[in-house]
Order: sequence, then C-alpha cells, then structure tokens
Amino acid sequence: MPREIEVLLSKEQIDARVAELALRIDAECGDGEMVVVGVLKGSFIFMADLVRHLKRQLTCDFIRVSSYDKDRSTGIVRMEFDLTQPVGGKNVLLVEDIVDTGTTLRHLLKHLETKRPASLKVCSLLFKDMGTDSRKLIDYLGFEVPRRYVIGYGLDSDGLYRSLPYVGAFKE
Repeated sequence: MPREIEVLLSKEQIDARVAELALRIDAECGDGEMVVVGVLKGSFIFMADLVRHLKRQLTCDFIRVSSYDKDRSTGIVRMEFDLTQPVGGKNVLLVEDIVDTGTTLRHLLKHLETKRPASLKVCSLLFKDMGTDSRKLIDYLGFEVPRRYVIGYGLDSDGLYRSLPYVGAFKE
C-alpha cells in the first residue's frame, strides 16, 4: 500500500530558489573554467536544473559515494566512482542533494582538495540540522528541512520517489 506524502517544498518554491542560487553562483564564483560536480544519485535533478540556469561556460562531471544501506546511514563513506576529468586549476562547484551530519561532504571535500582545484564551493539543495555544525560547509543553500526523512526531486527511499517534482516526507 502506497504511503501518504506531505509536501514540504513545492515545485514552484524549488524552481524559484534554483534560479536565485544560479544568479548568486554566477555573480560570486568569478571567471575561469567551472566544473560542476554532482554527487550521485540524489543530486542529478537539482544539478540539471541548476546548470540550465547558470550563465557561464562549464563542464559537468559526477562522483558517487554511498553511506547508506536502504534508508539508514552506516556512518562509513564508500567511494563508488570518481570524476572522469581532471579538475586541477579549475573552479569546482560540488552539488549535493542534502547535507545533514556532514560526514559524506567532509569526505568529498578532502578527496576533491587532493585534486588541486583553483576553488571548491558547495551548493546543496537541502540542509537538515543534526547538531554537527555541518552548515558551515555549504556555500550555497536552497532550503533547510526538518529532521525527517525527505524524498522527491532526486532524493529517494530505497530507490523510489526520485521523480517527484517536489520535496516531501512520509506522513507519520
């Protein structure tokens, strides 16, 4: 039986915020070649919408890590695949779907710093405060969400719900 979903962020809210974020990124990230790196799988819809709004030349790449087993965090970050292009000397924008504890993001930032980018900024659609001070890792943030398991707009529950045009949570 399908579970009932509460909409937390509408498609219209998300669309407006993505456009605002792109304006800020274009204004603040300076000149030079930019590589937008999406963290798979959750960021792919957000990243696609974001790059369509950016008014600069850029290339796209992806990185995939995992720290979840089903809907539970394992606390261990596994690198599943790395970038396909060099980012040394380039401006890198790392695009995340959600940051909560910051464990995965800290791992990714350390990993990407070893590749010697000219700059490294983080854009996350969502932030969930888990009391770990991970908000300071995000340069560009879409929305804060409550401490609930969120789905939609790329975020999943056991592989499902990514295609929802909004961000929601299961009704309790």
